[in-house]
Amino acid sequence: MRDFLNQKLSGHRARELPLDYPEAGILLPVTDNRRSPELVFTLRSANLSTHRGQVAFPGGKRDASDESIAHTAVRETHEEIGLPPEQVSLVGRLGQVVSRYGILVTPYVGVFPEDHPLEANPHEIESIFRVPLEFFLEDRRERTDELSFLDNTFYVPCYRWERYQIWGLSAVVLVEFLNAVYDAGIDLRMPPKGD
Repeated sequence: MRDFLNQKLSGHRARELPLDYPEAGILLPVTDNRRSPELVFTLRSANLSTHRGQVAFPGGKRDASDESIAHTAVRETHEEIGLPPEQVSLVGRLGQVVSRYGILVTPYVGVFPEDHPLEANPHEIESIFRVPLEFFLEDRRERTDELSFLDNTFYVPCYRWERYQIWGLSAVVLVEFLNAVYDAGIDLRMPPKGD
């Protein structure tokens, strides 16, 4: 799986936003099962001050001691879901996005052994769940949300997996991943047919 993702993302031009905002790094953790890969998500604790009770990729704000934003993504992933840095093989970067709280978020894609146990940090994460990538490639969205950013409107899918809703910034990052790796052809600038 690592080689496949590395090949697909090596030519991907990740969007850079020239914004002087506080930074965060997130990780899209993909299991190393080439035939049936899964993507890991978290449900953030209801006790947090921002994004509480929302589905998100693991990650967080950059510390002054972080050597890079990639380091931030891997460090925060370890803190939130117990996935050690040595178990993550970074394979590429996706385009920067801005959260509604004015944080410049840089996403990274990383592969990890599918049998490695994950454990939620109860102070930050309510639960951890995995979704087969195949589910997203069928584009079985529950709805489409209209989101505005820098005078542009984006039509962002919301997916439901069991009791979880994957929407907003997480869905924007997910769609870029699906388009870059699997040529999914999900266009955020046009409403889907039938909507």
